[in-house]
Amino acid sequence: MKKMMEDRWLSVDEIAAYLGIKRDTVYRWISERNMPGHKIGRLWKFSKKEVDEWVRGGGADDKRRQKNTDR
Repeated sequence: MKKMMEDRWLSVDEIAAYLGIKRDTVYRWISERNMPGHKIGRLWKFSKKEVDEWVRGGGADDKRRQKNTDR
């Protein structure tokens, strides 16, 4: 039963809380950084596994901050 709960789809608020970011950031990352999410009707839903892989792959990196530290 616990495994089934871990595999459920997360809402915008839940994925924001999981990542420690604001819900506005989630919407911005969807449009600007191709954050993996699935639109079901009017709602966005997220797979924790897909988001974890995206973060580990550098999808959430702040590119502006990286450019400033590369100097």
